[in-house]
Amino acid sequence: MKRLTQDELLQFLKSWETCYDLRVPILLPDGGRAICRLADGPLAMHGGSVPAKPTSLFFPQDGLVFAAGANGYLERVDTEKRLFIIGLTPTDLQCLRFIDRFFSTGERDDLYFASRDKAIIAVVSGYCGRDGEFIPPSSGSCDLELYHDGIDWLLMPYSDEGRELAASFNAGDEVVSLESVHGKAVHPPSAEQEVVLAAAAILQETELPDAFWDEIGEHCIQCSGCNLTCPTCTCFGVQDWCYGEHTERRRVWDSCQLAGFMREAGGHNPLATAGQRSRRRIHHKLVADMSRWGEIGCFVCGRCDLACPTGIGIIAVSREIVTRFGMPDDNSKRD
Repeated sequence: MKRLTQDELLQFLKSWETCYDLRVPILLPDGGRAICRLADGPLAMHGGSVPAKPTSLFFPQDGLVFAAGANGYLERVDTEKRLFIIGLTPTDLQCLRFIDRFFSTGERDDLYFASRDKAIIAVVSGYCGRDGEFIPPSSGSCDLELYHDGIDWLLMPYSDEGRELAASFNAGDEVVSLESVHGKAVHPPSAEQEVVLAAAAILQETELPDAFWDEIGEHCIQCSGCNLTCPTCTCFGVQDWCYGEHTERRRVWDSCQLAGFMREAGGHNPLATAGQRSRRRIHHKLVADMSRWGEIGCFVCGRCDLACPTGIGIIAVSREIVTRFGMPDDNSKRD
């Protein structure tokens, strides 16, 4: 493990720009943050999770499936450098693991794993969250971790490739013990995590009245921000675009909050109302995913709550469920 100053960290990142397609958190002109290339803006390692969906690095909003021209099918040519992604949080890493399983179940998704299999992942943790908030370190299921101790960055390698990358960088002081950092990986659940888990338990035990979901749905303006920022949302549609003799098939993110999401060719729509769509969104994450995967599909990253302009992100709705219908062992509020 090495201790790096901020300047040494920047030097470490720049040393890999020619070898990898390096992506790091940068500061945008509007004051926000995004994971982009170093040349796109000032490095912005502090601030916690970036607002955009981190899994879009492997599952883009608009991705090419194949192309065809006058001479027939055109093979996809992968000439890109390997992705080296720095700036995901340990929570983002959990989300990535979740959709890794989704895309590998049944027919393995070659488009997704073409970049995912080769990617190097370095998460950030420590005192680098929003307003200096502490981000608990990961369990080590990545290549590298950059842990901010309040002063410097501790570069902690986990995989063989991570150890090679760290060893090849000559700057930085060597630090032997990891115990002080790994001891902080066991962190009590946040209030937001507790309320989402409580809401999930309620929904798994009982069916809430339609009137509740209709009330939630009244606030939905179909902006789809919740789905477009959620790291574990994987719905997409397929579109063909024709440009003269050139045709592209692309897959584009879809949103279960849009009125036409499940409309059938015959006109029937199983999710015709905003209340039905709101119920589907929450139930998918907190009930259906638990049934299918053995864990809920929300890791409480908070992105949908930040994105929703009307206040019906999953944390806000979970609070409402717990307030109105009680904790999982409290049946008095469900009568």
